[in-house]
Amino acid sequence: MAFHFQRRRLHYYHRFRFLLPLISAISGALLILFALLLVLAPSPSPLDVNHLHQPRHQHSSSSFNVGVDDDAIGVPVFRVPSRGGRSDRDIWTSRNSNFYYGCSNATHKFPNVDEITPPNRYLAIATSGGLNQQRTGITDAVVAARILNASLVVPKLDQKSFWKDASNFSEIFDVDWFISFLSKDVKIIKQLPRRGKGGKAWTPSTMRVPRKCSERCYQNRVLPVLLKRHAVQLNKFDYRLANKLSTDLQKLRCRVNYHALKFTDPIQKMAKKLVHRMRMRSKHYIALHLRYEPDMLAFSGCYYGGGDKERKELGAIRRRWKTLHISNPDKPRRHGRCPLTPEEVGLMLRALGYGSDVHIYVASGEVYGGEETLAPLKALFPNFYSKDTIATKEELEPFYSFSSRMAALDFIVCDESDVFVTNNNGNMAKILAGRRRYFGHKPTIRPNAKKLYRLFLSKENMTWGAFASSVRTYQRGFMGEPNEVRPGRGSFHENPHTCICEDSQAKVKRDVGPRKYGKGINETRRDEVESDAQNVEDDPEWPDTDEDEDQSGPLDNDMFNRTGVDYDAVSSEEPELEELLSD
Repeated sequence: MAFHFQRRRLHYYHRFRFLLPLISAISGALLILFALLLVLAPSPSPLDVNHLHQPRHQHSSSSFNVGVDDDAIGVPVFRVPSRGGRSDRDIWTSRNSNFYYGCSNATHKFPNVDEITPPNRYLAIATSGGLNQQRTGITDAVVAARILNASLVVPKLDQKSFWKDASNFSEIFDVDWFISFLSKDVKIIKQLPRRGKGGKAWTPSTMRVPRKCSERCYQNRVLPVLLKRHAVQLNKFDYRLANKLSTDLQKLRCRVNYHALKFTDPIQKMAKKLVHRMRMRSKHYIALHLRYEPDMLAFSGCYYGGGDKERKELGAIRRRWKTLHISNPDKPRRHGRCPLTPEEVGLMLRALGYGSDVHIYVASGEVYGGEETLAPLKALFPNFYSKDTIATKEELEPFYSFSSRMAALDFIVCDESDVFVTNNNGNMAKILAGRRRYFGHKPTIRPNAKKLYRLFLSKENMTWGAFASSVRTYQRGFMGEPNEVRPGRGSFHENPHTCICEDSQAKVKRDVGPRKYGKGINETRRDEVESDAQNVEDDPEWPDTDEDEDQSGPLDNDMFNRTGVDYDAVSSEEPELEELLSD
């Protein structure tokens, strides 16, 4: 029995001796492969944003430092790379812009102004708010004059509001071009004429109309007064025209906004210098409209993570407005109504593919927290400019005392940018979004604040890759692509759908093109459907289109020759509060 046991041991020994070289060869190959991987793998060079682990907008003097490897203790590493990373799209152009174009010519059913405008019927308007709110008022005033078949007096600009700019119309806009371009649509005069030879000038009756006043509203409320008094001035003319109008009136809106309203030569020349200087620095640039003023943040009612100091400072500002009561600072943020912080804007842009070499032009007023607040954004994008950094004091001197002229410079530089980004949904953001759609769908990024808010709260518990992927998903439908928003949703000045036409021939060429492009086309169409569905769910700022209150009835007796009731509670009780928001 011992003999058999010895033979069995010897048998297994010989088998193992033959397998040993094979096992050694496999082990050696694995070791060589592992060594090659260590040599060829790129060394990590990301930036660890230490202060991103702090609460929302916690003011910190720390900059972007190389972080400690947290993988050893099982914590996800949130490191912001300096590069934008790979992207499945061209970050400087809109994917389908070649298939759409702006179209605002009148139809054959729109009669010439000479056929419909009787003598001695004059409409004057007084605008309200900052430059961009006044721009919407001027645009709607031309359309209101057309509805009433009246001659329009060149609009009066607001010189007494929060923005305190003494400029008149001709100092900001080219008044002669404005009159001549619209000469077939509305008769426009520079001032009210005199009654007959040597008579007194017409004295207009003053009144207000409700916000979102429809064609029927103007015909029933304003026209009877106009027929009786011959001259009417509509005061505080902001958002006093309905969103839904006939096709020809909507196209007239576009002709006014996108063609008739040209800035004066001094403004255009200075703005072109600024654009040229940005182009000299880089082939492409981003323009960021950053509204982060203390008053703006106080009004928002949001908490930005600044601790007791922030609560005290913004609380003191809020107490100026008796009607402003903030009970739950988290509620507006959950609903996407809080402006993104500068840091959050920077993180969003990096996740969308824009690296640290990108040049950014920032249009902003006073930033709450000053340089300390801007530091994280500047660390992400060191090529950071404003009109004050690329122009001399002497060049800007003619504009310094006039907020609307300074805003006009920013408007042009932002409009000319390759990509326009905003952290808010104010008037400038809306008008530029509509304008950029009309002139070729240039990329226009507005944050999906409702979804991004949740993401920013949880970012410290995820890797940068997961964070960036979520940002790109949430921003689908908020990038300025064609068909992102259904016709009729939101303000017409932001979504001028009636004035955007489809180039059917170009689309046919695309659809019958080489087979290799088919996958991309299908993905594009799917993205359009998904983005539209996402907009309905996520976008908090799209208001319902015209809910006509009882606008069709005539005005009560003695309603003209005095200021009527403003149909907006904020503006009637807190005029400064509304002016603050009317950029």
